[in-house]
Amino acid sequence: MNEALILIPMRDVVLFPGMAIPITIGREQSIAAAQEAVKSGQKIGLVLQTQATVSNPDGSQLHPIGTIASILRYVTTSSGTHHLVVQGEERFRVVDYVEGLPYMAAHVEILPEVEAADDDADIKARMRHLQEKAIETVQLLPQAPPEVISAIQSMEYAGALADLVSNFLDISPPEKQVILETINLRERLDKVAEHVRHQLEVLKLTREIDQQTQQSMDARQREFMLRERLKAIKKELGEDDDDSNQTEIEELKQAIADANMSAEAADQARKELKRLQKMPESSGEYSMIRTYLDWLTSLPWNQLAAETIDIAKAREVLDEDHYGLEKIKKRILEYLAVRKLNPQGRSPILCFVGPPGVGKTSLGKSIARSLGLPFVRSSLGGVHDEAEIRGHRRTYMGALPGNIIQEMRKAGSRNPVFMLDEIDKLGGGGFHGDPAAALLEVLDPAQNETFRDNYLALPFDLSKVVFIATANVLDAIPGPLRDRMEIISLPGYTEDEKVEIAKRYLLSRQLEAHGLTPEQAHVNEAALHTIVSDYTREAGCRNLEREIAAVLRNAAIQIAEGKTERVAITPAELPAILGAQRFESEVAMRTSVPGVATGLAWTPVGGDILFIETTKMPGHGKLIITGQLGDVMKESAQAALSLIKANAKRFGVDPQVFDKHDIHLHVPAGAIPKDGPSAGVSIFTSLVSLLSDCKVRSDVAMTGEISLRGLVLPIGGVKEKCLAALRAGIHTVMLPARNRKDLDDVPENARKQLNFVWLERVDDAINAALEVPELALQTAA
Repeated sequence: MNEALILIPMRDVVLFPGMAIPITIGREQSIAAAQEAVKSGQKIGLVLQTQATVSNPDGSQLHPIGTIASILRYVTTSSGTHHLVVQGEERFRVVDYVEGLPYMAAHVEILPEVEAADDDADIKARMRHLQEKAIETVQLLPQAPPEVISAIQSMEYAGALADLVSNFLDISPPEKQVILETINLRERLDKVAEHVRHQLEVLKLTREIDQQTQQSMDARQREFMLRERLKAIKKELGEDDDDSNQTEIEELKQAIADANMSAEAADQARKELKRLQKMPESSGEYSMIRTYLDWLTSLPWNQLAAETIDIAKAREVLDEDHYGLEKIKKRILEYLAVRKLNPQGRSPILCFVGPPGVGKTSLGKSIARSLGLPFVRSSLGGVHDEAEIRGHRRTYMGALPGNIIQEMRKAGSRNPVFMLDEIDKLGGGGFHGDPAAALLEVLDPAQNETFRDNYLALPFDLSKVVFIATANVLDAIPGPLRDRMEIISLPGYTEDEKVEIAKRYLLSRQLEAHGLTPEQAHVNEAALHTIVSDYTREAGCRNLEREIAAVLRNAAIQIAEGKTERVAITPAELPAILGAQRFESEVAMRTSVPGVATGLAWTPVGGDILFIETTKMPGHGKLIITGQLGDVMKESAQAALSLIKANAKRFGVDPQVFDKHDIHLHVPAGAIPKDGPSAGVSIFTSLVSLLSDCKVRSDVAMTGEISLRGLVLPIGGVKEKCLAALRAGIHTVMLPARNRKDLDDVPENARKQLNFVWLERVDDAINAALEVPELALQTAA
């Protein structure tokens, strides 16, 4: 017999016939179904979902067998939550679903309960066994209502008994659904009995573990009492050997008095000391409190290092430690001058951003040296746990304060220069917390005077600390954290600057590291220029120092073997020592044919050049793009091609070439992903060069974003790109006209070596870059 039945899908509830349970509904379909059932006086069908995570299941995501139920009560709370109390009546199987209703409904087939015959001894035996095991299980359950045992004992029907026991069993909804779908009475009794046996074993094992734990606790309490009695007996006999413990307590008491803590910290320390006095040394908590008091007494609560701000001396220190970086030094001197005139003011948090090896960390050390303050450093690269910043709570053995408090203890004063290295490489937030969010309190001048470490559980004043952060990439710093810092960008160095840095710092440092003197090993300036130009290509100086070390190792071998007493290194000796020239100007070679243009790119380790190569082949106007280009760069290529198609005659391009040829655009170094809008001008120039059969000048590099109207839009990373052009031997750089304001960021000696071409429109790029620009102008005329 089929009848229409309103259905309510359930995520994790299985109702058995004869059972009454409360349920909560929240989905719109379920609310509509319940309200319609109450309004019309109908019964409902509860059906378990096959996947609990599905929000709006259809018929294929529901089990085929459910339970018909009557709604005993329907309550809607003030918060909008809908609660039902339902009474299960009988099983049903879904025949087909009814469509077009605001709730789920289906034609169903009733599955009546088939009870065993009175003389069926097999069922009776299974039923009696299930009753005994179920009662034993309920008795082991904590806070089990006595009515359950009475209900089990008074149950006369085997099917009803199986459903009742299944209802209170601690099993998953899918396992209950299997029992609900088992119509055969013997099989259902066996399945329920198996679950009861398993739960009974678990409960028995749990009780045994509880008893063993209680016995262990009782033994420890007895041992503590006996130790206390033994201590009292020894004291009466005059054999007290607790002198060492008492001496330690007195030392801690004196350390607390000498630590000059804040009032709150001193009160906390005295409370912990009282607890320590009452504890036996064998207690596990004794060592935890002892370690905690060691931290409290060793922190510089009010110790301030003598700070001397002499602007002239600071200028000397910065010039002595660093070559170039004039704007950076000026900003640091301004920072020190304001700090001198207003010692109580809230100084900004400086953040040095630049490629590796440009001197960010050493600048922090120079600031500390010029101020006469201790310098401490904490590397944040890869830190992914908030506890590494805020510390661990004292809830387990081995807990420690965070890196901030640990470094403050090493500094020994409350006003060190504290460098937070690699702040852009903080790990993302997860179940360990967000370390970047924890740093907000550290770096916010309005909050850090009451910084609270989880281990100390006390406020510690960080307002006098001179915080300095470093990063390679600005975009990787979380926005709220970046907002609390003043960003100071450090560009890469020019070739002349690198040579001067090598002469002043790197060479002498490596001579000392290799046990050599300037008289024993001499590297002339020409050799240094060769190392910089032919063997290193970087924004900083780290690889340069490695190459100098390789040269000096070769000299050390010759001197150690007694072959010579003095080694002079000239450019001629470098290939034998460092190998063949690693970097050479390939611009002329790469742009010797039409369709190749030199672009400028920004990378996290400084600027670089890239080549845009295009070629055409017979086809039907298809654009092929290769070289691991990102979506933005692909869109720039499509925009450039569309701009040329729309203005083909003006650019000296035959419009029919697009119908008869496919165009392939490739950016070499295909294993390296590339993206960004600033390659638009380079792509456009490469395509015009290809289609007009005019070469691009080999001494020109360009950057800029283009629009479909032919405008050249501004870009970022001007200084890094200009320095990259210099390193590659290029002396003409084409930049968007609206980037003219950024030219001040380029080092002065680099500006003197470069010729700048300012682009308003793409026509300016063609006229400046193509070897025969008159061709395009004549065609346009």
